[in-house]
Amino acid sequence: MTQILFSGPKKSKTTIILAHGAGAPMDTPFMDFFADALAERTFRVARFEFPFMADRRTGGKKRPPNPMKVLIETWNDVIDELGRDGGKENLIIGGKSMGGRVASMVADEAKVKGLVCLGYPFHAPGKMADEKRIGHLVALQTPTLICQGTRDTLGNKENVTNYKLSPAIEMHWLEDGDHGFKPRKKSGLNELQNWLSAVDAIASFADRL
Repeated sequence: MTQILFSGPKKSKTTIILAHGAGAPMDTPFMDFFADALAERTFRVARFEFPFMADRRTGGKKRPPNPMKVLIETWNDVIDELGRDGGKENLIIGGKSMGGRVASMVADEAKVKGLVCLGYPFHAPGKMADEKRIGHLVALQTPTLICQGTRDTLGNKENVTNYKLSPAIEMHWLEDGDHGFKPRKKSGLNELQNWLSAVDAIASFADRL
């Protein structure tokens, strides 16, 4: 059974489930910040780890991500588990990079309330749009918010604005942000400002659903 880490009030009307990316676990400073900040906004936040990351935590050996079939099955299992209490229609799913990408692949079929992606990996670094990663986004029906750094090497503003995406998708751009939303010093901004901007956008999005 997948271990789930909760933050925020248990009786919140909306639960936001966040999955980690391909290279780091569910309790990085980035994931901790978003979970805690959204919990302070009275959302219930749930985090979990895919099998490869859970094995890395217990075995200490760095492992590559599981096959997509396993990642999708894990997401569906967590949705089923957390949807038993308040119903799937009260769930917003998503996460960092790969975690958000896999969530976007199950959102419509799971019939969740919404989808939030924190740095969507539109393509590998230095490459153009990958059809395997964006093809399903054309017909996506679940209300979606993608928070993306304007200079993200996995999908910057200049490139992404030219992609054909579903009208259900709303983009929130983090000025000069990289894949973790960190801006350069010369921008006059800092990482915390971009993180807070993303939290504000998520809270606003969730409240509108």
